[in-house]
Amino acid sequence: MSHLPVGSGGRRAIAAWLLLVAGLVFLMVVVGGITRLTESGLSIVEWKPVSGILPPLSASAWDEAFRAYQQYPEYQLLNRGMTLAEFKSIYWWEYVHRLLGRLIGIAYALPLALFWFRDRIPRGYKGRLVFILVLGALQGVLGWVMVRSGLVSEPEVSHYRLAAHLLLAVTIYALLIWTALDLVGARRRCRDPVLRRRVKLFLALVFVQIGLGGLVAGLKAGHVYGDWPWMNGRVFPELAWSMRPWWRNFVDNAALVQFDHRLVAYLLVLLAVAILMRSFLRRAPGPVRIGAVILLFLVVAQATLGVITLYSGVALPIAVLHQAGALVVLAAALDLLHSHGSEEKGA
Repeated sequence: MSHLPVGSGGRRAIAAWLLLVAGLVFLMVVVGGITRLTESGLSIVEWKPVSGILPPLSASAWDEAFRAYQQYPEYQLLNRGMTLAEFKSIYWWEYVHRLLGRLIGIAYALPLALFWFRDRIPRGYKGRLVFILVLGALQGVLGWVMVRSGLVSEPEVSHYRLAAHLLLAVTIYALLIWTALDLVGARRRCRDPVLRRRVKLFLALVFVQIGLGGLVAGLKAGHVYGDWPWMNGRVFPELAWSMRPWWRNFVDNAALVQFDHRLVAYLLVLLAVAILMRSFLRRAPGPVRIGAVILLFLVVAQATLGVITLYSGVALPIAVLHQAGALVVLAAALDLLHSHGSEEKGA
């Protein structure tokens, strides 16, 4: 890959743009969490990528949207008798969520085209930037596929599709941040491959944890056991292996999914401690040590938020903050891995 100087205005402009889009993705994940927790996700029963950019603008348009909603199971089984005012309160969250998706698409595609036609993109980055664009388009399709799963007999979206939708958003977020860091961040020669491998393992576990969080959300597993460190007074939940075949418990059993989510949280805290200790004992570069301290602080704060979320009965503000915290931890891990540099022969 050919690199322009780190101080190049062109590289910094592209990096700033990518970080801005990453911020929008962060906001969209947060709004998506609010949409899920307020059970607003099935309020818009059609997918109109272009014409759907405008909300209902008249009384008759609101009546039409409400009548469309009334044809589906969520209204018929759960919300029968809902007023138009109540419908509007859930409609707006889903509308804002979809609007943000469109905004992200525009905020990414238009500057990409501008940088491209002005030949401002450094060699080696075009393929990566187009790949992110494709992932963004797939995310929109996956979002609708997820919604469609809740417009059938049961008014609940598939927890598999919810987790996949969340993970794809997080992947796009991570690629945006990593590419921005590549454009402006100085990469050092890796002098401690053990430390780098630990950070990479931490990063992989963060993705696993976020996927488990999606399953927890989809299964409403956070409501099953509200105590900590126990689970209904037990270390291991009583119903963890109640499904057959056995492997279904890992993805369909709310008890085991919540247990696994807790277990990975403990592993992340321990691994963050190990990263911090290694970085100081081996006298890693200053940015690496500072990053390790920040990472440990963030992961402990995130685990604490998880516990508070349980005790709050999954209260909306705390649960949303917990979901946002996962993206902050992810960004810190990406920055730490990038600041440590890339592995080279002889490292």
